[in-house]
Amino acid sequence: MTANSRLTIAAHALVWMDLHQRLGATLSTSEQVAESVNTNPVVIRRLVSQLRAAGLVESRRGAGAGWRLARPLAEITLLDVYTAIEPGPLFALHKATPNQGCPVGAGIRPAMERVYGGVEETLRRELAATTLADVSRDVLADRF
Repeated sequence: MTANSRLTIAAHALVWMDLHQRLGATLSTSEQVAESVNTNPVVIRRLVSQLRAAGLVESRRGAGAGWRLARPLAEITLLDVYTAIEPGPLFALHKATPNQGCPVGAGIRPAMERVYGGVEETLRRELAATTLADVSRDVLADRF
């Protein structure tokens, strides 16, 4: 199973946009953000469009197109970002109903739902406690 890096990439993009704005830029392009993330600009455009739909960034189209933060990093939590880009649950159950005549098949869903519910609650609590300003401060602590 491959680990999901979308939250990390989204946080990277938002912190980069904030720094870019603080250094005097009005907008950030997908190409600029992609260069910092070391990925394809299409990856950034897809991710940032989800962030825009959640009200975390704003965009300008046409000549001079680009992205900017819709609000300060101190007002954006990692939970806000996570919710914008990962609309589904962290873990999923079987797609088909397991064999209810089997003791494991009949009991696996309720057992796993309890575990997954606790994990999801803990994850959301931790992400809600961290703003992107916190992340930015840690990222830039030794660099500026």
